[in-house]
Amino acid sequence: MCSMDEDYLTVKQAAEYLRISTQTLRRWDRTGKLKPVRNPTNGYRYYQRADLEPFRLEYQAAQAEPPPHLDLFMTAFADIEGNLNLRDPQREAHRAVREYFEEKDGHVILQIPVGCGKTGVIATLPFGVADGRVLVIAPNLEIRNNIANALDIANPRNFWRARGVLSSFDEGPFCAVLDGVNANVHDCNASHFVVTNIQQLASSVDRWLPQFPPNYFDMILVDEGHHNVADSWMRVFERFSDAKIVSLTATPFRSDGARPMGDVIYRYSFTRAMLNGYIKQIHARNFAPSELYFTFSDSAKKHTLQEVLELREEAWFRKSVALSPECNAHIVETSMKYLNEMRGRTGFSHQVIAVACSVDHARQVRSLYEERGLRAAEIHSKMDDEERAAILEKLRRGALDCIVQVQMLGEGFDHPRLSVAAIFRPFRSLSPYIQFVGRAMRVVQEGKREHPDNHAFIVSHVGLNNDEHWEDFREVDLDDQEMFKKWITRESYDEGTGEGTPRRFDQLTLVQNEIVGEFLGSSFLDPDDDRVFNQILAREIAPGMTVGSIPNLDVDALRAALREAQRDKQRELFQVPVSPQRRRVQAQKRLNERSKSVGARVLKDLGYSPLGREVGLLAKGVGGRDNLRAIIVLMANAVNEHLGIGSDERGDLTVEQAEDALKNLDAIGDGVRDSIRKRATAKGEK
Repeated sequence: MCSMDEDYLTVKQAAEYLRISTQTLRRWDRTGKLKPVRNPTNGYRYYQRADLEPFRLEYQAAQAEPPPHLDLFMTAFADIEGNLNLRDPQREAHRAVREYFEEKDGHVILQIPVGCGKTGVIATLPFGVADGRVLVIAPNLEIRNNIANALDIANPRNFWRARGVLSSFDEGPFCAVLDGVNANVHDCNASHFVVTNIQQLASSVDRWLPQFPPNYFDMILVDEGHHNVADSWMRVFERFSDAKIVSLTATPFRSDGARPMGDVIYRYSFTRAMLNGYIKQIHARNFAPSELYFTFSDSAKKHTLQEVLELREEAWFRKSVALSPECNAHIVETSMKYLNEMRGRTGFSHQVIAVACSVDHARQVRSLYEERGLRAAEIHSKMDDEERAAILEKLRRGALDCIVQVQMLGEGFDHPRLSVAAIFRPFRSLSPYIQFVGRAMRVVQEGKREHPDNHAFIVSHVGLNNDEHWEDFREVDLDDQEMFKKWITRESYDEGTGEGTPRRFDQLTLVQNEIVGEFLGSSFLDPDDDRVFNQILAREIAPGMTVGSIPNLDVDALRAALREAQRDKQRELFQVPVSPQRRRVQAQKRLNERSKSVGARVLKDLGYSPLGREVGLLAKGVGGRDNLRAIIVLMANAVNEHLGIGSDERGDLTVEQAEDALKNLDAIGDGVRDSIRKRATAKGEK
């Protein structure tokens, strides 16, 4: 059956026919993309020409137009590794990648901190390395658009022109952007760079991948490359299996335990980045109470600071601290202390970014800031796009002092005003901790390492146990290879989404009171750590001159001066007074917000969809409404009944009434649920 004729091709012939490698062809066999037949005599595989033809036509269409000068990356004069207009990581990463691919092929990782010029690394890596088109993949639209703007030769501030990398743009490089609306395969055929986000390239619709032959791209650059083990990324790497692949990330380890694809061939440390002024110098500050009291089942228990430091290893204790308004208030006041100090130094309007456990928790934290006079807002994925955009616009124009986020403002969010990172939740693993801290690392004053605005404070509570991540962060960064290996092979953790079922607040062991203590913490560039101090001495301050080579330098005096500069002048917390009016306004606001959250929980308890109509058929006065709107009305009525007021008296609540209703809201919701359940049972009996 399988004698050699024009209808059947050998493995080698089939690969040549499709212009792909035999390795890719065999991989297609394993995944079932192609189904070869075997000669019963010799067992050799053959491919029927008719099965190959659709793939050949597909690739032929993609390559129908004359390509641009695809040897541009090898022929253009690009000033990179000796270009002093480029940052150290941009020059050094290029050398590392060039030397690697001169010897071998494969998938490599570059570890480069946020704010150190990863876009510039992407712009320069292909020169002298890529033999053809380059695919650039971003994890989201914001990063994709930033990269595309830097690679647009029509932009007078494109990266190559701004940094003196290229002097001529007559033949490119040209860039096509896959945006789903204004792009087609002809744009890609005429370009050297194709920039896309992963959702556009490898979505379930599969619009783009089939249009590109397996040899279409010679190089693939992946931004935020710690994502590169997801199925969508694997499909891309499978498609272009012969391409040179470079992933860039600040954290080459993941919270889910999966190891990112590729070997780390270059690391630029956060320490070096701070010493060179590419990112802010960061300082950890944890509020530490001298005593802490919590209540469970009406029994109070006092703990000393030493006991708190021991108990924080327990998940229940960290949860108690995270969700207790008392502890949250002290994190708020600690963050405000450092915000005010930062603003007082230069008058620059620094801002706070906070991270909460859930949407409901974010609203609680926002209220605590607003009670103390800060303009604050929460942002989360349950908001619609317009609402999120409006909040971000207020943040960017300085109309907010603080933004509280839940699984938002992640990779690619660039806003240098964020200089205080307030952590109200325990992080279970290192990668998301570093990703969040990175939001506060962008420098305010470019190229001014010692400027007072180029500092950031990471604020939390000792009971959340986040300082263990701070220490791991420093150890991983300071070239501790054992720590680095530990974290790139870390066991699996689930950080959660911050969404899901609204949690109860009446069945938790919550902290009721804390006696104000002091701040515990350290600076990333700790001058008492010899590893850091030696890097300070080795820092080049002029061509051929380092700090340590300054004549008659008093090393001990230098260390003492650095230590004094980082010392807190005031180690005790100043508690911010809250006016009765602000306290009442925020209590009523939270009462309205939590009523909706508890109502959603009640519907879940009943097994009703928010869009259903069961509640309106069972309860009086809410007929014609869907379940969600009906339950909100019933919750409002039940709150009024609990307080003994009419619906027109809500505006006249005292702060004590509002806080009492808020405290008992879960129990009030249970009453609404039980009433509906009772009526449903009675109706069923009839």
